[in-house]
Amino acid sequence: MDQKAQRASLIDYFTSPISGADFGDQALQTFRYQYKYNDVYRKYCNDLHLYIKDVVSTLEIPFLPITAFKHHEIKTGVWPSKETFLSSGTTQQTTRSIHHIFDLDLYHQNAAWIWNHQMGSISDFCYLALLPGYLERDGSSLISMVNHFVHQSRYTQSGFYLRDHERLFTSLEACQSKNIPTVLFGVSYALLDFIEKYKVNFPELIVIETGGMKGQRPEMTKQALHNTLIDGFGVSHITSEYGMTELLSQSYAKVNGIFKMHERLQVVITQINDPLTRERNQKSGIVNVIDLANIDSCAFIQTQDLGIDHGDTTFSILGRLDASDVRGCNLMIEELG
Repeated sequence: MDQKAQRASLIDYFTSPISGADFGDQALQTFRYQYKYNDVYRKYCNDLHLYIKDVVSTLEIPFLPITAFKHHEIKTGVWPSKETFLSSGTTQQTTRSIHHIFDLDLYHQNAAWIWNHQMGSISDFCYLALLPGYLERDGSSLISMVNHFVHQSRYTQSGFYLRDHERLFTSLEACQSKNIPTVLFGVSYALLDFIEKYKVNFPELIVIETGGMKGQRPEMTKQALHNTLIDGFGVSHITSEYGMTELLSQSYAKVNGIFKMHERLQVVITQINDPLTRERNQKSGIVNVIDLANIDSCAFIQTQDLGIDHGDTTFSILGRLDASDVRGCNLMIEELG
């Protein structure tokens, strides 16, 4: 089978009924495909002295450090980029990750599938977006996803509000009065800015915070942030999204920061002092992600997040890991030719 036929076979996984039992086989097929056609990933595997013949189960698949997206063009095969997603970066000096996209429709369809399975029917919600910063720069995967959701919604109130807090407040009141299921995507600092001006009591509202303070406000613990937002919006809990520029799949935590794995995204925790060795359940370590939607880049990513696998297809994110803790792997990425 040539590359085009192999890619088409992998895509079939997203268009046919699937079950968790198929995930391991799909991951192995994806690994073999990317080892063959992704030069950066293959070189990284070989530098670890791992070759395609050595990997016979998902337990042996190596994870590419996420910093590779800053230093290399991560593509499986040779193709022109239809879109590029860029990480936000915190300063002008920050090297931004670039995720080259071969098929934007695949990203949107995958994001919609995940929403349907974890949150409910995509068309049944009104989507309000308070995402300044993201909206004011090019290449945001989050904006692309939310924009797709807005266009799938049946409600005319759906849309982006930038910094127009008064109009957002009016829309929230209208949605509540009409009993419209409503989702508010907001970057953390913008949500705090909003509730300093407006007091909302909308218990049915789904508030999804993302992105942190971006240097706009002092950092807060996740619990303190959520407590403030719960009080400001009159809700019982805050929903979190786990996603990033380098991934095409997401996961949502509705309560207590517990994220759910699914048929397209699974998490593997490895030891902080030995990033190639798996950590036991319920112990904190490095979050590695198998994202089967990353067919055209790399599906096996070692993040810089610290997390726990609870052993029941759920996981928690504890915070960011000091990149120096996994410096050896990162240096190998920077040195790849």
